[in-house]
Amino acid sequence: MERLFTSSGDVGIWGHLAHPRSAPGTWTPGLVIAHGFPPGRDGGRLSARSFPELADRIATELGWVVLVITLRGCGDSEGNFSMGGWRDDLAYAAAYLHDLDDTDAVWMAGFGTGGALAICAAADDERVQGVAALGSPADFDDWSSHPRRLLLHAREVGLIGSPSFPESFDQWSRELREIRAVAAAPRLRPRPLLIVHGSEDESVPVFDARVLADAHGDADLRIIDGAGHQLRHDPRAVAVLLGWLDRQRNQAASSAV
Repeated sequence: MERLFTSSGDVGIWGHLAHPRSAPGTWTPGLVIAHGFPPGRDGGRLSARSFPELADRIATELGWVVLVITLRGCGDSEGNFSMGGWRDDLAYAAAYLHDLDDTDAVWMAGFGTGGALAICAAADDERVQGVAALGSPADFDDWSSHPRRLLLHAREVGLIGSPSFPESFDQWSRELREIRAVAAAPRLRPRPLLIVHGSEDESVPVFDARVLADAHGDADLRIIDGAGHQLRHDPRAVAVLLGWLDRQRNQAASSAV
């Protein structure tokens, strides 16, 4: 991991950037990958540890430039967790990829909370060509119902290190209600949306996947039979993601010719 760019609030974001082995002049798409909300104590430090491997695989096998970021408060990235801050980090990551000389277009993919926020960030940036969301919630209403409990949990898992954060609890908790993937999905259309969900997801009900798909109106919905929430480690879910990315690249490259 290395320090890559500065997000809103002058927060330094760390991540991993994987480049394909392609000839100069080859049409090359870019992909931002976002992790989810980490479970368990010390989860913030370990939140994105397996994602560089996935990024390297997508770069090598499919020919993408892939950016994995650790959202603020996670890993070596600076700052403290907030829903708005994480959405900003994804928006800045997309802009960072857009500015690279060897990247021709940008997509986003996210797991859990990262997928929901990728939909929100992409809906506000028409340059993002499409989104894949795996195991992602349609909204954060459960968290917004008990914001102080979430704040305490975020401190316990290491996402909030500053005792004085947030400066305004009301603003911090309001973001939990106002930032909703189900409201952003219609604004993403007609750009493609892949939704992958485990039928036995213990953290986010599979109903959320269907709600997101309906809100978008033309989403590619894939339910993985028997899978739980940790789809990053389910080879079937990863295979669906890789197949979708390959089709996205081929279609976009053909259109660019």
